[in-house]
Amino acid sequence: MNDWNIQSRGHTCHDCEQTFEDGACFHTLLGYDKGEYLRKDICQQCWEKEAEGATERKDFISRWQGTYESPPPEPPEAIQKDNAEGLLRKLMETEDVRWREASYILAVMLERKRVLKVKEQIKDEGARVFVYELAKTGDIFTIPDPNLKMEQLEQVQIEVAALLEHGLPVEGEPWPPPPVDPKKETEESLEMEEEDSPQTEAAQVETNP
Repeated sequence: MNDWNIQSRGHTCHDCEQTFEDGACFHTLLGYDKGEYLRKDICQQCWEKEAEGATERKDFISRWQGTYESPPPEPPEAIQKDNAEGLLRKLMETEDVRWREASYILAVMLERKRVLKVKEQIKDEGARVFVYELAKTGDIFTIPDPNLKMEQLEQVQIEVAALLEHGLPVEGEPWPPPPVDPKKETEESLEMEEEDSPQTEAAQVETNP
């Protein structure tokens, strides 16, 4: 069972397939079927048709109402360190249980910054699962509570800080990368500058007739 995933907000009604207009009211239904959380976004008109029996279905978990916002244009790509939201997406996309605790800590950080909002808490086989919504896009994140103990918390926080600074591990390379010695880095930089300087080139010409 994959109890943590990301589900983006739909841009068309699940039932009538009409494209949502900017500012239109829509309804989100969250269900659970065959070991997966399933999201369905429907327009106001379709909701009025099926509202009566929607919450009585066997697979129903929760529902909420939202206002559709057209997605902003994609920003130009830039090489930069991960922010908490971007890192959370990458960790969840790996589907690697190694990052379960780090994903939970990142979600809590984003909740405190009001980037994520808890929409529902679910009990799944005795474990607690949080359903978060990303306010700016409407994406849903389902993240289980790893029940961290106090003695584990500091180590996970260190891991999250390393992930934010260095990104995900690269196969065959040490992680986190060893710290850079500022003195050594300065010496290497000076050596490179000396090798590339005009004076050095002139000296090489004089000694090589």
